[in-house]
Amino acid sequence: MTVQIALPDSALASSHEGGGAAHEVTPDLAYLRTMLVNVVFLGVRNAGPGAWILIDAGIIGSAGAIRSAAEARFGKHAPPAAIFMTHGHFDHVGALEELSDYWDVPIYAHPLEAPYLTGKASYPPPDTKADGGIMPKLAPLFPRTPIDVSARLRELPLDHSLPYVSDWKWLHTPGHTPGHVSFWNERTLCMIVGDAFITTGQESAYEVARQTLEMHGPPRYFTPNWQAAALSVRMLAALQPDLVITGHGRPAAGPQMRTALEQLATEFETIAPPQHLQATE
Repeated sequence: MTVQIALPDSALASSHEGGGAAHEVTPDLAYLRTMLVNVVFLGVRNAGPGAWILIDAGIIGSAGAIRSAAEARFGKHAPPAAIFMTHGHFDHVGALEELSDYWDVPIYAHPLEAPYLTGKASYPPPDTKADGGIMPKLAPLFPRTPIDVSARLRELPLDHSLPYVSDWKWLHTPGHTPGHVSFWNERTLCMIVGDAFITTGQESAYEVARQTLEMHGPPRYFTPNWQAAALSVRMLAALQPDLVITGHGRPAAGPQMRTALEQLATEFETIAPPQHLQATE
């Protein structure tokens, strides 16, 4: 059986708001769940036009919900400075083109992710043998073809800084995709990790619906490079974050979160990959 790392409720990061509004986790961090996936708002409330960042862009059809949450947090005429992408899977780019056009803002991503954001390459097929629930069997129905936002796409700076944002930097965390990145604030020990690791069992429709709080590696059915994924998780765990916001699942914080993340990093090969790959990884 694949090991699951349960996270107690005490590891859940406190947040408030709801009813379609973003959930504020810290004064400058809030998130919105768009059915399958989270988007993150980086910036303090009422920061003003160009004084905040959107991280990832949800599923297809979520543009209206994201705009509404952004307007409730920052004001009606307060577009972000940019959109930062952790990676380009369908559930993270669903509203990307519509939102970037609506706000007239640039999009930043790792250069290795560019082929999937410029219409040049499709992601590899999903692993339908992955265990954990029904989602791997449904994965062939999920879009893999690239979108093309090349007119707005910019490469993240080589020095790992983030445009328009102080204190934060980007980290290359491949495995789930070649150009996957996470975002790290060394001063506050806050981490936004996309799908480098997640806090719910994304393979199970039940766990997705319930948002069961557990520490997991990246989604098994869409992760082609498990060796790289392991190195990425170990790098992130070594930073000993105090708060993590993941692409799937609820934010988690504190010592029990760190303990679970350290266990995932240490025992990654027996916890994270699908069972049928564990013997060879």
